[in-house]
Amino acid sequence: MRRHTWIRTGTASRGRRWAAAAAAVTALVCSAVANTAPSSAAPVLDASGPSQPPVTRPTGKASSGESVARLHQEVIAGTLLDHHGTRDVCPRCHAKVVTEDADGKTLLRSTAPAGYGPADLQAAYGLSAVSRSTRTIAIIDAGVYPTLEQDLAVYRSTFGLPACTTASGCLTLMNYDGGKQPAPQSGTQGSYLEEQVALETALDLDMASAACPSCRLLEVSIPWQDAQDDNDVSTADFARAVNTAVDGGASAVSLSYGYSADVQNTHGFRRSALDHKGVAITASTGDAGFNSGVHQLWPSALPSVISVGGVTLPADTEQPSAWWAAGSGCEQAFPAAVGQPSAATSACGGRRAASDIAADADPATGVAVYDTYAPSSDDPYNWVVAGGTSASAPYVAGLFARAGHLSAVDGPRSLYRAPKSDFTDITSGNNEVYHQCASYPDISSALCTAGPGWDGPTGLGVPHGLGAF
Repeated sequence: MRRHTWIRTGTASRGRRWAAAAAAVTALVCSAVANTAPSSAAPVLDASGPSQPPVTRPTGKASSGESVARLHQEVIAGTLLDHHGTRDVCPRCHAKVVTEDADGKTLLRSTAPAGYGPADLQAAYGLSAVSRSTRTIAIIDAGVYPTLEQDLAVYRSTFGLPACTTASGCLTLMNYDGGKQPAPQSGTQGSYLEEQVALETALDLDMASAACPSCRLLEVSIPWQDAQDDNDVSTADFARAVNTAVDGGASAVSLSYGYSADVQNTHGFRRSALDHKGVAITASTGDAGFNSGVHQLWPSALPSVISVGGVTLPADTEQPSAWWAAGSGCEQAFPAAVGQPSAATSACGGRRAASDIAADADPATGVAVYDTYAPSSDDPYNWVVAGGTSASAPYVAGLFARAGHLSAVDGPRSLYRAPKSDFTDITSGNNEVYHQCASYPDISSALCTAGPGWDGPTGLGVPHGLGAF
């Protein structure tokens, strides 16, 4: 079943410019020799920001037998899922990885990146080529990932981003109590789950790198069980990790997980820990579409958190559209999000409405991720194509850190104060695949259907430059 419909809006000239930019990137990145390994050399930072060497995406084959070049063209066209499927990465995280077949069992792997890379996203969001900020982006993930630094190095060097290592101080690995991360799990269940979650962590770090290549990265681990357990222990661990990240100097914190909202995590420590003025805390809204007019997932439901939805981002159409599975909803436990105007909250009867902003999340227009940690299967993934709002949340966090205007950040308030020109408004698509807005008479259809101005699946829209951050 085709699960999304693209309705072309806006001017044709804008669409041609976007497609031309993407075509130029594709021509550049597909110019390497077949099966060439990524270079180990990486540019270094100087006073003007990271250098911008030619970016190469080597040609080669995928596990499905298709060429990497063909798969990349399908990503650009938004047709990758016409003959491929997806599967969830872990129980509580909001990431989906593309599979070889529609049955969603075997991952689609390749010798080179087929999904969007940093330059593709840079072109889509109107970002400059130079990144100067050295602020810290914190990523909170479950379990540990021993090959994270090596895998991140491959991703960054492949796409011409500056090196980011623990030795240089650019990359810091920390446990949620502020100490050293524990040893990886050796038991059957623990090692299996840590292998799954490593892909989530790779996605998060890769997207933060793509959004702000010059920023520092802080990866904070919480217990591996939190990737599967939907309870107050998990949400308390995340809250503790956020405080640790802020104490560690983070300017932006990204959480790509979701839990059921309850009386414990909507009050007290689990709420206050995710409210730090001057720190952008982003959370993915989930990958299950509109999830009713009563409760949104924690922590994206919190008024102090920037909730990030998702779009389908093909480069050969004039506008992106709302991703059919992008999470949206109301949280009746809270009033409006910080700074959220009535134009948004009226969709939820004056309560917290999600989302606030969006970025690419559809696996059909998915991003390239590199991950080799395979303690359970002994079968490294290497390059895969992934999506989900787990891709959009860390990217938006990275843009806050890249812009550097953190003193103005108070939840999503600064986004709602920004001029409309700082966003590309998403005006087509909906996320009613599981629940219909019409089934909830007290809420607006805007919570499910993209249209002019704010809407649930995409919030204010996708970034257009850094002005909103």
